[in-house]
Amino acid sequence: MVIATPKRIKQIRFGLISPKEFRKMSVTRIITADTYDDDGFPIEMGLMDTRLGVIDPGLRCKTCGGRAGECPGHFGHIELVAPVMHVGFAKLIRKILRATCRNCGALLLDPNQKKETVEKIRTLKKMGQSIEDVVNDVFKEARKAGKCQYCNEEQKEIKFEKPTTFVEDGHKLMPTDIRSRLEKMTDEDIEVIGMDSRNARPEWIILTVLAVPPVTMRPSITLESGQRSEDDLTHKLVDIIRINQRFQENREAGAPQLIIEDLWELLQYHITTFIDNAVSGVPPARHRSGRPLKTLSQRLKGKEGRFRGSLSGKRVNFSARTVISPDPNLGMHEVGVPLAIAKELTITLYVTPRNINEVKEYVRRGPDNHPGANYIVRADGRRLRITDKNGAELADLVELGWKVDRQMKDGDVVLFNRQPSLHRMSIMSHEVKVLPHKTFRLNPAVCPPYNADFDGDEMNMHVPQTEDARAEAKILMNIRENIISPRFGGPIIGGIHDHISGLFLLTNSKDKINKDDALELLAKSEIWELPEPAGKEDGEPYWNGKQIFSQILPKGLDLEFKAEICEQ
Repeated sequence: MVIATPKRIKQIRFGLISPKEFRKMSVTRIITADTYDDDGFPIEMGLMDTRLGVIDPGLRCKTCGGRAGECPGHFGHIELVAPVMHVGFAKLIRKILRATCRNCGALLLDPNQKKETVEKIRTLKKMGQSIEDVVNDVFKEARKAGKCQYCNEEQKEIKFEKPTTFVEDGHKLMPTDIRSRLEKMTDEDIEVIGMDSRNARPEWIILTVLAVPPVTMRPSITLESGQRSEDDLTHKLVDIIRINQRFQENREAGAPQLIIEDLWELLQYHITTFIDNAVSGVPPARHRSGRPLKTLSQRLKGKEGRFRGSLSGKRVNFSARTVISPDPNLGMHEVGVPLAIAKELTITLYVTPRNINEVKEYVRRGPDNHPGANYIVRADGRRLRITDKNGAELADLVELGWKVDRQMKDGDVVLFNRQPSLHRMSIMSHEVKVLPHKTFRLNPAVCPPYNADFDGDEMNMHVPQTEDARAEAKILMNIRENIISPRFGGPIIGGIHDHISGLFLLTNSKDKINKDDALELLAKSEIWELPEPAGKEDGEPYWNGKQIFSQILPKGLDLEFKAEICEQ
């Protein structure tokens, strides 16, 4: 048995896919715009061909043999009747055309300049630095040449009209003209403009073969009426195939050049909107309803795209998110959780001799009587939903070794987080306090580490599911263990804003506080005794704010210092 030695990834190289590579990775050529036959089965060499992958249960992929959910999908390809420009590289094509000879395709620099540039690029690549500035200088220098020093051809001004039109000396350059010019570039010249002739030749930017994405990437959905609704990408590919076929038929029939050019423009439009349906200057492709189609670029770009929406911003189970509100009556280590969330989020309990009676009580209460239980998992792994009707019956069936998903209750440990998570105190553990209403409640003293305020901020809560996770959260991530900031060594949790203002007003005021008000102020701190009164007025004792504040300080703490905010 040969054991392969593990290899370390040294670098990643990005490039362009050549037409040859497109055909090699394709499992079938797509020639028909039809998707399903009259019996509802995918048509061969159509856009839903089973060689491209399967999404319907019961069918097997003809390429890998996998069923729906197992098969990752496979690419097909469309052979384009005429070359078409890739809209994403239009600006690069403009730079290359202006820097190369219109006759021989040579880069308009002298051999010494080319040699020096190649050495610079190789040195920068070895050092892992960007070559962008060097390449931009090459394009600027080459554009200045009025005549080619290799074939003496006079160079004409090239105008670029967005998105994909190039005009040279009053004549429109067709994609075939551009491709033939780019094909003339030597490997040495390609290296001078910062490209790699093995992985990214310039002519590959002009498409002659279009990759057809796998069926799994553009699944169709069945509506309530039984009709199929196809994905936006499939709609766009249907347009491309139909125009491609019309183009071929007209060209073979010897149609006038004007009609051929119109069809070519239409094919360019459909491929442009297939790649990016939000190109400036191009009317977006739309549904019959008027909604713009969501094509390749729209699936990758922006907040809802693949990178930010699916990869960076994931959604997880056992989590909740809602607006936060202040509640100074909560302990610093507590978080007020809405009852609706507490009923929905669960913690798995393993049934043991020690807790079997407690667990049965949760099951008996069911999902509507908090704290109850939502599910039972039997020893064989079967999951049973608890309802009001079957709660008592299931409670009697509970055995050792079963699992019960009970609802969250007071005292449970949860992780609380506010984005952006910029330092480790952006996520800490709190103890649950189930409360009415629909917002998370938070003691205002805990706002600084989260950088939270109550003007509409939302926060996330995660419920640890294992004893290990709960122990880590309780011991390492507890609020009380994170009062001192590792950044500056001082307390990051403490009085803020109205805390400080209120204490200043209380201790600085000359107001006389009667017995009832004094006891009410101290009752929240569970202090039931008052110090000696500051004096009497009309025979009734009174206290001042300094005395009230002194009662909440630890015994034996006696501190005198000069205040910084007032001179008295």
